[in-house]
Amino acid sequence: MTGATDVMTGAADRARRHVTVRGVVQGVGFRPFVYTLAEEFGLTGWVTNNAQGVEAEVEGPARAVAEFCARIGTRAPPLAVVESVEERGVPLENDGSGFTIRPSSGGPGRTLVSPDTATCAACLGELADPADRRFRHPFITCTHCGPRFTIVTSLPYDRDRTTMAGFPMCPDCAREYTDPADRRFHAQPVACPHCGPRLTLRTVPHGAEAPRDAEALALARRMLAEGAVVAVKGIGGYHLACDAGDPTAVRTLRKRKNRGGKPFAVLADGLETVERVAVVGDAERELLLGPRKPVVLLRRRAASAPEVAPGVAPGSPDLGVMLPYTPLHRLLLGLDGDPPGPAVLVMTSGNRSGEPIVTDDADALTRLEGLADAWLVHDRPIHVPCDDSVVRICAGAELPVRRSRGYAPFPVALPVPVVPALAVGGDLKNTFCVGDGRYAWLSAHVGDMDDLATLTAFEKATAHLTDLTSVDPGLLIADRHPGYRSTQWARRTAEARGLPLRQVQHHHAHVASAMAEHGLDGSAPVIGVAFDGTGYGDDGTVWGGEVLIADYDGYRRFAHLRPVPLPGGDAAVRNPYRMALSHLGAAGLPWSDDLPCTAAATPEERRLLRRQLERGLACVPTSSMGRLFDAVSSLAGVCHRVEYEAQAAMELENAALSEAPGPVGDDARNGAYGFILGAEPQGSAAPPRDDSAPLIADPAPVLAAAVADVRAGVPAGVVARRFHGAVIALVQEVCAVARNRTGLTTVALSGGVFCNALLTEGCTAVLEGDGFTVLRHRRVPPNDGGLALGQLAVAARDTASRATDSLSTG
Repeated sequence: MTGATDVMTGAADRARRHVTVRGVVQGVGFRPFVYTLAEEFGLTGWVTNNAQGVEAEVEGPARAVAEFCARIGTRAPPLAVVESVEERGVPLENDGSGFTIRPSSGGPGRTLVSPDTATCAACLGELADPADRRFRHPFITCTHCGPRFTIVTSLPYDRDRTTMAGFPMCPDCAREYTDPADRRFHAQPVACPHCGPRLTLRTVPHGAEAPRDAEALALARRMLAEGAVVAVKGIGGYHLACDAGDPTAVRTLRKRKNRGGKPFAVLADGLETVERVAVVGDAERELLLGPRKPVVLLRRRAASAPEVAPGVAPGSPDLGVMLPYTPLHRLLLGLDGDPPGPAVLVMTSGNRSGEPIVTDDADALTRLEGLADAWLVHDRPIHVPCDDSVVRICAGAELPVRRSRGYAPFPVALPVPVVPALAVGGDLKNTFCVGDGRYAWLSAHVGDMDDLATLTAFEKATAHLTDLTSVDPGLLIADRHPGYRSTQWARRTAEARGLPLRQVQHHHAHVASAMAEHGLDGSAPVIGVAFDGTGYGDDGTVWGGEVLIADYDGYRRFAHLRPVPLPGGDAAVRNPYRMALSHLGAAGLPWSDDLPCTAAATPEERRLLRRQLERGLACVPTSSMGRLFDAVSSLAGVCHRVEYEAQAAMELENAALSEAPGPVGDDARNGAYGFILGAEPQGSAAPPRDDSAPLIADPAPVLAAAVADVRAGVPAGVVARRFHGAVIALVQEVCAVARNRTGLTTVALSGGVFCNALLTEGCTAVLEGDGFTVLRHRRVPPNDGGLALGQLAVAARDTASRATDSLSTG
């Protein structure tokens, strides 16, 4: 590339150009980058932040100006994401005043805010350097790292529009902040021990003098080492922390939080420690060390290291691990020379079961009372709650399980334009989505919409994100389930504001989410495999084992699992043995006393359940694949009662992996189970005469084979692998029939069941082997955390862009 000196040599003509850069360009060091680039080429002019993004004007030799414009989008700072660069010629000014950085301005338009980012290597070096003035400063940050989304209150992104507005800079910090050559030039959270936020450790909720700063941190470390539970205020909310290697501390935290057997996430002091407790591949290592630092699901080593007690993730071969992403986390785990302390901390969301993560200090002292022995707090307010993201590697690629810190609110570019709209998602793992034009902004994880605190958090988060993105929704979008709290909120809000409300079928939204993520414009349908636990069907029953022929305009139900009764609704979800007995009854199989699922119910309960099923009392039919996983989990003796969502299905996957780690292959097909695919619930393999009627996948032979294996003493892990193999073979068969009838060759895999890596890898392998293009989630979760994106893509597309030859209404 031509150097700056060469560019300017012999350039007699001059030019001035106005440049607008859009994308993630505020709070990431873009203005100092532009300043330095202009200085490099000897150009005059200015740069500023505004609601459009970053705007600049440069003047100088024409070739130098052209080279500046060519490089501005290709040499951006590490955290910047340049979406577009627009330039135009403007009249010369010949002011000769050099290049300046102007104050930010408001006005109409939109820019994108950076997600919160983990502490960079340069800041970590200063944190551990006794000669640096920010040695052991718990809030060290620079232009390339630190909080962004959780502290910004409005745009443009300047200090007075963040929660750092109440911390005036000392002279040293102000000098760095105004020096274009400094790494902290216009780093809005910049501070030091003299002018920044301060730590306090409280050991009682109210009253009493509390230690501050270094003393508070040292005492918190000592308490953790001695087995205490400490509430730690982070970037996006509070965590509850304890020594992961202390069985008593882990058991105490689990009991206080009413956590049941749900695994905890852990924070490790370094990659070497992680590799002692879990298997780390290249892709996992990249995630652990990268700037987002999510919780990464890793396979635990058979002989677990003492740093992690068995009670951290009981019964699970997986361990959710993250590395420190804030300087406070790094200090809690200790620097060289610190007294010995835990190498791994349990780090779980600071909330009571079912409530949103706590962000307010006063709330923390009351809502976490009885859970924590101490509170390590600081006085920088959290404006936006943001829980930790959770990801895993599946078939070599990232699979988001929860998309939050480090990812939100970075938008998804849409393949089709949408009108300004708000899609409210579902009730479990709620996230919502605002969209306008070619962008969709997904919120951070909100949680399960089952109490007033979560609904309040949801309302605040929607107000903040719509304000931040300058989206004024003219349309609200919700799920079709009449009982969803998110749907009820959307209905009330639409009536109050006089806005239209559109409702999108649950599984159609799942498939559309995968399509939108992969940039499909909807001009051709896909074969959508949507497997989950619960979704409201067109016929008023509970769907969840669906294969749809779908585009954005509509869908046709091509195939589904044979419906069986869901006895008692939520009671069947909480007690998988009830689903096992329901499936056995529907398959005409006896409830033999030697089966684990039968033994899990008392004789009186079995009698009542049989009567309930015979009479159809409180027994809505369900075609749910998630409930079939629950049934087989109980039938195999793996899990009969659940304490958290999807526990039975997760433990069934874990049993399959524990039996023979790796993809489901010939080992599962040796004695493999198989569904019957036909037109009637008890039909044969022959295709139905009416090609428009949905195919029915009958699990009766799968259940019969599993019963035979259980009675023969076949290990639960083998039963689990054979069942996974049967589901994979079913997907392969249904997609082959769909291709034969429609000519479609693209398959979208979506729904919460596809958080199962064994299933996703197996389906992807056989489908790609058969020549299909497979769309699986890599940017948004396959579970209901990605639902809002699909709702938006279906319901909010600009009417001018909609096809007239749509499928049946979705």
